[in-house]
Amino acid sequence: MSNKLTLGIFGFGVVGQGLHDIIKTKNLNLAIKRFVIKHPEKKRTLPAKLFTTDPNAILDDPEINTVVELIDDADAAFDIVSKALKSGKNVVSANKKMVASHLEELVDIQHQYGTSLLYEGAVCGSIPIIRNLEEYYDNELLHSVSGIFNGSSNYILSKIFNENLAYSTALKQAQDLGFAETDPTLDVGGFDPKFKLAIVASHAYGLYIAPDDIFNIGIDKLGASDIQFAREKNFKIKLVPTAREINDKAVILYVLPKLVAADNILYNVENEYNGVLVKAAFADEQFFYGKGAGGHPTGSAVLSDIAALRYGYKYEYKKHIDAGGLNYSTDWEIDIYLRYDDENLIELLGFSSIAERYYARDFKYVIGRINLTNIIKNRVALDRDGVFVAEIA
Repeated sequence: MSNKLTLGIFGFGVVGQGLHDIIKTKNLNLAIKRFVIKHPEKKRTLPAKLFTTDPNAILDDPEINTVVELIDDADAAFDIVSKALKSGKNVVSANKKMVASHLEELVDIQHQYGTSLLYEGAVCGSIPIIRNLEEYYDNELLHSVSGIFNGSSNYILSKIFNENLAYSTALKQAQDLGFAETDPTLDVGGFDPKFKLAIVASHAYGLYIAPDDIFNIGIDKLGASDIQFAREKNFKIKLVPTAREINDKAVILYVLPKLVAADNILYNVENEYNGVLVKAAFADEQFFYGKGAGGHPTGSAVLSDIAALRYGYKYEYKKHIDAGGLNYSTDWEIDIYLRYDDENLIELLGFSSIAERYYARDFKYVIGRINLTNIIKNRVALDRDGVFVAEIA
């Protein structure tokens, strides 16, 4: 039998409104008592009495047993979520930066106070990857988890490769549609998928890795020469976060643009869709596909968590118990494509092998193998105008 949930919701933006749209179509054993909002002057589609700017109207209300956190301020979100958990309220969040940055502390709070924090909506929108890592793969040996975790950057890349739009035009279109923010750095710089990767790695491998310790480079330095190269080689470029176990004792994590061939399952993941590829010892390869952005897709993931709380569901973090000797490492070689403007960069990066080099007046590139540690060490030299780096599948 399910428990009656009385909800207090922080935020009534795209996801908050999408969640409300879904809830009102269902006959669920729950009720929304109050929304906390930041801008009271905005016109709302619901009665004004449901809205307040006072967080304590939810946090101090004994009738509200479930808090839903859907705001974009990671610091404020952590304050809300931690207070709610400590006060005996269960929480659902879609804030990937907040969860990734404070996950170990949030797990400790849950254990100490006996409350539950669920955050399926924080990773890949409508795709139920966290619950699957927790339940379906709880006893699996996972070789890797990778894919397309960011709908905004994937939308931009799809428009570039499928409709021949310039990067700036595709970015503006994504902003106009609400897929990318006015400052798109979190998406196109690879930070958003990095936060999601940190959460995925925790559930896949039982490791708490601070997002600042994970290397990320995005697509913001992508140029016409890189697009031309990819097309000539029958590749598409995708922004791909990767978690991979190596040598049975370490896990590597990084976010890089990737040149993918037509036989790669990610090749046809387009627009705001996400795709997660899980490679496991016994289940082999499995692929999860769905919308990674938008109020209704993310709202559906949030509602799934709310519904799970009606039956007392909690993440058990079983992989952390069985993590054994796994450690986080950056000592691994990957094959990369590098467009560069300074010959000194080749020596600086220390390629262990070079398969191809090309020189032209306006375009120089090298394809070769390089240690991830060297890439990280030279991040500043790589993440600037005149340089673009991508992994080759």
